[in-house]
Amino acid sequence: MRWWSLANFVSNTGTWMQLTVQNLLVLQITGSAAATGLSMSVQAAPALLISVFGGAAVDRWPRRLTAAVSQALLGLVAFATATLVALDRLDVTTLMVLAAVTGVVATVDGPACALLGNDLVPPEDVPSAIGVGSLVHSAGRLVGAGLAGATVAFVGTAAAYAANGLSFLFVAAVIPFLRPVRHTEPASAKERTEPALAKGPDAPGDAMTVREGLMFFMRRPRLVALAGITGVSAVFGRNYGLTLTVLVTGPLAGGAGAFGTVSTVLAVGGILGAVLGARLRRPSVRLVGVLAAGGGLLQVAAGLSPSMTVLLALVLPMAIVESVSDTAGTSVLQTDPPARMRGRVLGVWGTIATVWGLGGPPALGFLMEHAGARGALVTGGLLIAGVIGTGFLFRSRRTPVTVPVPTLHEDLREREALAPAA
Repeated sequence: MRWWSLANFVSNTGTWMQLTVQNLLVLQITGSAAATGLSMSVQAAPALLISVFGGAAVDRWPRRLTAAVSQALLGLVAFATATLVALDRLDVTTLMVLAAVTGVVATVDGPACALLGNDLVPPEDVPSAIGVGSLVHSAGRLVGAGLAGATVAFVGTAAAYAANGLSFLFVAAVIPFLRPVRHTEPASAKERTEPALAKGPDAPGDAMTVREGLMFFMRRPRLVALAGITGVSAVFGRNYGLTLTVLVTGPLAGGAGAFGTVSTVLAVGGILGAVLGARLRRPSVRLVGVLAAGGGLLQVAAGLSPSMTVLLALVLPMAIVESVSDTAGTSVLQTDPPARMRGRVLGVWGTIATVWGLGGPPALGFLMEHAGARGALVTGGLLIAGVIGTGFLFRSRRTPVTVPVPTLHEDLREREALAPAA
């Protein structure tokens, strides 16, 4: 697990180096902000369309081999981009094709690497492993963004892509030496009666179908509720890079330096939240909902901030709550389904998350156009807290269904018939 965390830190650092300079590269080539947005959409589009197939592949193929191959492919794409940039041969069409290829490979790489990290620890330590992964991600983001500026200034844009390629190859080289813990789970009644579906990741035929993953997700109330909570939070909150930028530079009359301070506090809060999230032992959907609703109320307070000082005092707990909520939600998502279904569940989740990612910024932008930055933060926070609170209220008012149980005086055949149903 220590080697895996080190490899992920190196990989995340390289990824954020590349992401930091990618928009600059597109602007240098095209001079168009629209083209920059298009390149991001092209890279995200595969997750919207084929994440469910990527998740099914992760369930079907050996996990370590899948992760190693996908990391090597991402490294090759990064090296190809670096070579084209260094030779001044990269045009818009080639850049879009490379972005699309990266997005396709990522639909397999994301769930494969996430589940491989969970396989390295006993089941009871999976929430902590997810928290450590979140911490590594946040640290890699900070270091990578900082290194990107120095790399471009002293070596050039191509070097950032080359560094990212090396980081992927480092992960691919570490994976063969990992030794996953064998997770043993008791078979459910359904799995015992449907052996074709319980053979595991190497089972042929229909056991690994995308449809099975979709139906499992839709019939799992906990996962549907988690999707609803995370969706309303993603659309009406969390996009602080957009809402807080307008708030700081507008009503609070701050400059670029002030927003830089806010961004730093957000990053520090994310790291602190990841540390706290790593200590979770029994994360639940209820916990995710409570944290998301609390984050919405903090967002309301941030929208009403009279000064930068008050805003900074609120930004830190906002980031902590968001990070702990994300860690808890990821833990539920990766541990609630049976092991044979987790790749497909993550694939379904990837599609849903992409919809939020594409729909959130335009929705907030529309809201800010009509209500301003303060109005968008306050309205969004109230919607988050209100929707989640309403969901909890309806759940608490559900009436339990009474099931008649035969007594000892009733017919023995009825009692025998009831046993399989129970």
